[in-house]
Amino acid sequence: MSGQQPRGGARGRGYTDRGGGDRGGQRGGRGRGGHPIFDTQSGGRGRGAFRGDDRGRGNRGVFRGGRGGGSNNIKEVFSYPDGIIPTPDPKVKKVEDQYKGAAGPGKELSLESLSINRNFPLRPAYGTQGRPVLLWANYFEMISSSNLSLYRYKVEIKPEQDGKVPSGKKLKRIIELLLEEHFGNMPNRIATDYKATFVCRTALQIEKESFPVTYRLEDEDQAQANPRTYQVRVIAIGSVDVAPLLQYLSSPSTSTPLAAKEDIIQALNIVFGHHPKTDRNIMSVGANKHFPLGRSAESYNLNGGLTALRGFFVSVRAATSRLLVNIQVKATPCYTSGPLPEVMRSFMGNAGNSQMITKLHRFLKRVRVNVTHIPRKNKAGQVIMRIKTIEGLAAQGDGNGLPSPPIVPWLGAGPQTVQFFYEGKKDGAKPGQDPLAGKYVTVARYFETYYPHLPKLNNNLPVVNVGNKQRPIYLPAEVCEVLPGQPANAKLTPNQTQNMIKFAVKRPVENARSIVTNGSQALGVTPQLNAMLTGMGLTMSSKLITVPGRVLDSPTIIEYKGQHTKNPMNGGWNLQNVQFSLGSTVPSWTYLYFTNEYQENLKQHRRLIAENVEGFVRTARSQGLTIFAPGSSTEVVIPQGQTAEDVDLGREFAALRQQKVKLVLVILPFASSPIYNKVKTLGDIKEGIHTVCILARGLAKNSPQYFANVALKFNLKLGGANHRLPPSKLGIINDGKTMVVGIDVTHPAPGSAPNAPSIAGMVASVDKVLAQWPASIRLQGQARAEMVSDLNSMLQSRLHLWFNHNKGLPENILIYRDGVSEGQYGTVLEQELPLLRSACKAVYRADQTKKGLPKITIVIVGKRHNTRFYPIKEADADGSSNPNNGTVVDRGVTETRNWDFFLQAHTALHGTARPGHYYVILDEIFAGKKGSGKFASIADELEDLTHNLCYLFGRATKAVSICPPAYYADLVCERARRYLSHLYDVTPDTSVVSGAGDAASEPTAADVTVHSNLTNTMFYI
Repeated sequence: MSGQQPRGGARGRGYTDRGGGDRGGQRGGRGRGGHPIFDTQSGGRGRGAFRGDDRGRGNRGVFRGGRGGGSNNIKEVFSYPDGIIPTPDPKVKKVEDQYKGAAGPGKELSLESLSINRNFPLRPAYGTQGRPVLLWANYFEMISSSNLSLYRYKVEIKPEQDGKVPSGKKLKRIIELLLEEHFGNMPNRIATDYKATFVCRTALQIEKESFPVTYRLEDEDQAQANPRTYQVRVIAIGSVDVAPLLQYLSSPSTSTPLAAKEDIIQALNIVFGHHPKTDRNIMSVGANKHFPLGRSAESYNLNGGLTALRGFFVSVRAATSRLLVNIQVKATPCYTSGPLPEVMRSFMGNAGNSQMITKLHRFLKRVRVNVTHIPRKNKAGQVIMRIKTIEGLAAQGDGNGLPSPPIVPWLGAGPQTVQFFYEGKKDGAKPGQDPLAGKYVTVARYFETYYPHLPKLNNNLPVVNVGNKQRPIYLPAEVCEVLPGQPANAKLTPNQTQNMIKFAVKRPVENARSIVTNGSQALGVTPQLNAMLTGMGLTMSSKLITVPGRVLDSPTIIEYKGQHTKNPMNGGWNLQNVQFSLGSTVPSWTYLYFTNEYQENLKQHRRLIAENVEGFVRTARSQGLTIFAPGSSTEVVIPQGQTAEDVDLGREFAALRQQKVKLVLVILPFASSPIYNKVKTLGDIKEGIHTVCILARGLAKNSPQYFANVALKFNLKLGGANHRLPPSKLGIINDGKTMVVGIDVTHPAPGSAPNAPSIAGMVASVDKVLAQWPASIRLQGQARAEMVSDLNSMLQSRLHLWFNHNKGLPENILIYRDGVSEGQYGTVLEQELPLLRSACKAVYRADQTKKGLPKITIVIVGKRHNTRFYPIKEADADGSSNPNNGTVVDRGVTETRNWDFFLQAHTALHGTARPGHYYVILDEIFAGKKGSGKFASIADELEDLTHNLCYLFGRATKAVSICPPAYYADLVCERARRYLSHLYDVTPDTSVVSGAGDAASEPTAADVTVHSNLTNTMFYI
């Protein structure tokens, strides 16, 4: 409210607030580690509050057996009201069968035939092993006109005078106006992504390339005075025909890939995404996630100023003989809409200290609000919103470069405290007619004078800045309303995460129903709802498709010491009456616990902890560990007035190292990421001591089941083997000549410090029993780079370790690569494969007993895909109404030529199970092998091996959702994030501000270099 007309907010000196622009724009979706879009499913991975923790929670029911997820639920499967179940499309089956016939049982496939004119190997055959089952898939078939051509145009906006190009909401509004003013005669014939592309059913008759667009707000009848005019270019970039793509997908031959395939699918995705993006009552995140707002919204209050919304993902996908539309249920956290004071109070709760104000300052940054103190309406009586973007709270240093800067004594000061210099009106009024002109006034005085209809302003509510740091515009919270549909680009608190999961996790039948009803309505994927589809010559099948699947048998024997065996039931088994396959000897160890300086009954507290630790020792011995009584315990005394999170622990760990302690059982007083991060950093990085964290309440249960969970981790950290599979279940690995590798990359999430790096993790087996997977960690040279830049040294270290265990080098390297998006598959071959080969050349050159380099096979492991399967018959459903564990699908939703498959190896405890997606991008190991024994083809062999691997996750007695190499690599990356928590966890729950304090220090390799004592161990488990 500075020196302009009293119609806007409080701006720093000399700038008119016309209220015309939305500078914020919506920040888009996320890749890995970014925007928190939740699947309504269960990951089935047992992570607990700490992702990848070691507090004994990674496995449930180790003594109770494989009970299956939700076994107390009543089975219920999805069906349509008419009860009719469509059969799998016969034309699809015909093409798939013809392709299978070209590479059937006993026919050898050469390496050349597996990579004809393409980067990735061709599918060698379809799998045949397992019990047949019919499943719903969350796809509809897309049907197009036989001669459908789509014309594409690039849309460019000339930069503004300051060189900036409009983006976000403003860009979308400009394109809306362009269509309205210049292409209004082509309704339902032009689809757009509202960013850079038009897709048209017929060619546009463009006489000129550039079009003027005069900006005005939604609902404005005409632009305000002195409006901005943008020059928009529309440039033809060619047309695409859908028919050649369908012909290509319908051909069983291994012909050259269709060059235009991705362009066609991109154009179709723009068409299907157009309808929800035109609806004001739908929030779109990124290109293809859409969330209904208003009355049709499904929402849940997460508390703390956030609300969860349920919506849908939609994407056109190529499959054998057809195009499919994939729809999946999603949930995402958003800023709670409504009066800003209510949102502020919800966020702060009862706290009002300076630390909470700092958090509020960050929380509100980039939040868009409607300013209500100057109401305007159009001719139709609709209120015209004046939208502003919050820069933050009024802060010291605002407008320092102005001749008369504002006066803000402290961050978050109220309207009766914040002052600005008001120059007066500039619309012809004389100075004497403007009582506040030419002086400093408070925000409260300004609004009392010029907007007397407003209620008295609350000085306890901070003033917000809707300008910028250099030229602030101050508004009281009472005149701001948070707009609906704004994704919350901030890390959730543990409590909010729990609420989010409660809201997001739904049973399979509920998700299927939501897709066919609410999803179809919101996305407008039927011609009745979406005239654009009709205009484009497109329609969709009326029902979800069905696909054939197969249920693979669980490995029949889980081996323990003394040839004792277990037969999995529902993907799980128990530890009763067995000992670990190879029990380790626990070296010098102790336990650490916390007490308060003023704690009552301290002797009893110490005695109970000691007794429960003795109970753990008894259980560990019964499971096969050679473990003696712990050394003298370490008691951490918390000074009065502090919490356990305030204790440094550095002195305690240094003393433990001096005592030559090798392992510490850390008893946490409560679930605490800060304490956990300190323990892992001190133990793994600084002192070289193994640490296992458990909760005090878990220890107090004195439960053999809980203690057995902890013993699983003790044994793995110390080099033992918890359980094994029979050699016959491990295929080529049983020869002892194949090293299995897992690779993953993790990226900074929203709210992380600007210098937070991406981190790469690699694990590798050391022998043929696959019990031990030591790891290597590296910082990425560039943040958010999906490709691993330091693979050469990482793989060399794994090969040297293999040599130490086997006195030779592996002939094969089977890699499961996690953390890669579909569009990056080719980049793995272009950038990562040369580094892997370089590592092999460096190591194998020195091995005089080996000729040639190893054969390499790379399988991409996908977790963040949107394919789901639902059982059709109750007999084919597990206790939680998901498909049975071991379900594999490689037909119906896949492309013939791609060697990929979906595998749901696990039994989900809750919600809808998400299968792993495995895609082979390089194969030198299996190529040329003949189907032999029980395997009709190498496709069956890889599916069976991957499925069996899922039973070898060491810290659980159940099959896990993705194979252990990828799972372990994921845990390694998560552990590395703990070491750099001061960079990753800069969130509203952290007092460190991004770019300040210790977050400003640049991370180095030393920050993630594991101590030499632990280098070749599973320290991360």
